[in-house]
This record gives sequence, structure tokens and C-alpha cells, in this order.
Amino acid sequence: MLSINPKELAPAKLQGYLQTAVSPRPIAFASTIDENGTPNLSPFSFFNVFSSNPPILIFSPARRVRNNTIKHTLINVQDIKEVVINIVNYDMVQQMSLSSTEYPDGVNEFEKAGFTMLASDLIKPFRVAESPVQFECKVNEIIALGDQGGAGNLVICEVVKIHIREEVLDENNMIDQHKIDVVSRLGGNWYSRANAGLFEVEKPLTTLGIGVDQIPAFIKESTFFNGNDLGKLGNVEKIPTQEEITIFVKENFEVKAVLSADDLNKKFEKAKEYLDQNQVLNAWKLLLADK
Repeated sequence: MLSINPKELAPAKLQGYLQTAVSPRPIAFASTIDENGTPNLSPFSFFNVFSSNPPILIFSPARRVRNNTIKHTLINVQDIKEVVINIVNYDMVQQMSLSSTEYPDGVNEFEKAGFTMLASDLIKPFRVAESPVQFECKVNEIIALGDQGGAGNLVICEVVKIHIREEVLDENNMIDQHKIDVVSRLGGNWYSRANAGLFEVEKPLTTLGIGVDQIPAFIKESTFFNGNDLGKLGNVEKIPTQEEITIFVKENFEVKAVLSADDLNKKFEKAKEYLDQNQVLNAWKLLLADK
């Protein structure tokens, strides 16, 4: 058996052991605002429910291991002691992952990830309309667990209002675990889907993904592509150039045939196939190609 003294490990390696062993973990998709009213949206897998009377949720935006900086979410809940904790299901997992990209201060992750801002009833931060369950919370206390990279900050939240989408309810108005289809976080790129087991989501780029807001309208408005598809398309550093598109079409007989058919539905179907195979750049090249 491998036995380890945590104090003898580099923080990143220790974090890896902890995140892969203590899993799967639920995801707090935290919506906050800064002092200027700018929305912020970010997921945290150090999260759970700790009390039902009073209803208490706790999540922890940890200090970054690589450079010991803190996240916008932590700054926001220190200044504006309110947060919406949105529950993540499978239908929104790719967009949720994209929102964790470290965009500059002031960038609206709702727009970048393609989510809909929904006004809360009792607090200032917005809810994620696509989330199956949304908890409006007041922040009771923030407990710093350390001042070094990897140290957590326990954000103790009291739920003041709950919103549940009707389509995840059963005949008794209780949440149906099959319908809600929640996802949870493991280590690395791994997630778990309650209804189907393990799957992978590529981590957002260390460089900035273009975001769902930069995807052309004819793609976003198509019924062929769901939120997860748009999340994948938004997580590219740049859109392929015309030269790259031309070479791709020239070297791909099947793509030539799709384009020659002059049928937008066939084009979308093939692009959807690429996305399902995680060939995101091929999907982009096809979508932007002419006959």
C-alpha cells in the first residue's frame, strides 16, 4: 500500500490525490455579482449540503495552486454576501465547463457560456435559467482555511428561496432522480452522470475560448445543436481560417459530398457527428465551408 505524508507532497500532486479519491463530488454552479453589478458565474466541486433546518449549503473557492491567487467568486461574496447556487445536469455540462475559463475581470460568463440570466426574487445575483434547480442564498460566513495555494475558503450559505423546473418533478412534486440527470466531478477530465456513469469533458483552454457569444447566429439558432454542442464550439481559441477550411474540404471526400448536396440539414448532421466524436475543429470547418 502506498502511504503518503501530505506535508511531503507538492500541493498540485496532493490536490490530485484528494480530488480523485474523494469523488464523485456535486457541483455548485455559483452566480455572484461584484460591487458594480457585473455578473460572474463559475463552478465549484468542493460543495455539499450540510443542514436542512436551517437549510445550509457550503462551497469552497480555493486559492489557485499555481499562483496563490483568489477567484472572482470569492471576492464577490466577500463584498456582496449573496449567491445563487445552480445545480448542473448533463444537458448543460459543456457550457458549465466553458464558464470556468479564466476570463478577465468584468467579462460576463453567462454570455460567454451561452446561458440565460434569470432575475432572482430575493437577492441580486442572477439565476441560470437552464439549471434544473436554483438556490437563492444569503452568505452567513466565510471561513478561510489557509493563505497558501490550494487553501479553501468555506462559503456558508443559507438558502432563502428554491426554484425547481417542473420537468424534473414526479407526480408528487418531488425531484425525480432520473429526470434531473445530475452530473458530478471527479479528478482530471472525468465526470459522472447519475443516469449513465463516467464520461470526460476536456478542461477549458488555458488560453481563452472564444465563447458561445462568438458563434454565428445560423449555428446557435439551429435546432441541430444543443447546449453541450455550443459549449464545445465555444471552447476553441480561434475560429479556423479560410485557408484551413479550404484544405480540409479539399482533402475530405465525404465533406465534399455533403457540401455538393447543397442541403443545410445534411451539413448540420455531419457537423453534429463531428461534435459527438469531439472533433470540434472539423465541425467548425464544415459549418463555415461553402460548396
